[in-house]
Amino acid sequence: MIEAAMIWNEPNNKSHWDPQIDPDWTRFAEMAILAAQAMRAERPDLPRVLGGISPIDPGFISNLAARGVLEHMDVLAVHGFPLDWNLWQIDEWPCKLDEIRAVSMKPLWVTEVGVSSFGSEEVQAWGLERTAELLIGRTPRIHWYSLCDLPRAWEATTRHREAEGSSYYRHFYMGLLREDGTPKPALERFADRASAMGICQWFHFEDHRLDEAVAWLERLGVRHVRTGLSWADSYRPHALAWFDRQMQALRDFEVTITFCFTPEHLGVVPHHTSAPQDPNHFAEFCARMIARYASASTSRSTRAEEKLQ
Repeated sequence: MIEAAMIWNEPNNKSHWDPQIDPDWTRFAEMAILAAQAMRAERPDLPRVLGGISPIDPGFISNLAARGVLEHMDVLAVHGFPLDWNLWQIDEWPCKLDEIRAVSMKPLWVTEVGVSSFGSEEVQAWGLERTAELLIGRTPRIHWYSLCDLPRAWEATTRHREAEGSSYYRHFYMGLLREDGTPKPALERFADRASAMGICQWFHFEDHRLDEAVAWLERLGVRHVRTGLSWADSYRPHALAWFDRQMQALRDFEVTITFCFTPEHLGVVPHHTSAPQDPNHFAEFCARMIARYASASTSRSTRAEEKLQ
């Protein structure tokens, strides 16, 4: 069942929100407030999470606080990849959490943390173990990114792609499972901590990996899963059928659902990172998804069914 709803993914990362269109995040702030209000009207008790930030920047949080955004959020979230993309060392994780806690008293989750096996699968295994040591007990939610490697035939969602050099190719090696589905050494390290660490796994539209991924999540004993429903994908043919299948497959987990990515025809510019022309359109999408997959009546029905089993 849905345990929380996240508004956008890494809004302070130029690969997910265009800074040329919205250099001071005024448009994002307006959109986030409208979306949070729409979700609260649909499901008052559902925690609303400010999209996990990357980089971890207390100045960004202060900016949004000054614009009134934090008044409509129940949880803040951060993402960190110190062995791959960030300019800080893995042992700085506690300090990075403290930097955000210094500017807000909101509960703080780590909704993406990971290590690629691009250079070495042994380094990934060590990184998972060290991450667990640093984060378990310091935050109530930790979502390891990710379960599955990204197929090499696909594209990573980043702005400059191959021009980024090894930074781009690391996107394809973040999983605990190789592209062929075989486990890496880090999988066993994760299995020992699955009760304390969840998984963040993005599923592409009509993703062939869905059923096998769910089987692995069940096998590992994972309880908490973070994934997304793409606003842009909602305009594809048969989008609702795919959303229904994805959410049905994840029904037995505690899911943090993320809403993000602008449909090209609704953006200020035709790109998924663009601010929308009308932020109400994103709020309406969020409300529809909450009504379909996390409404109060749906939640009550699910709990009633559990009591009968």
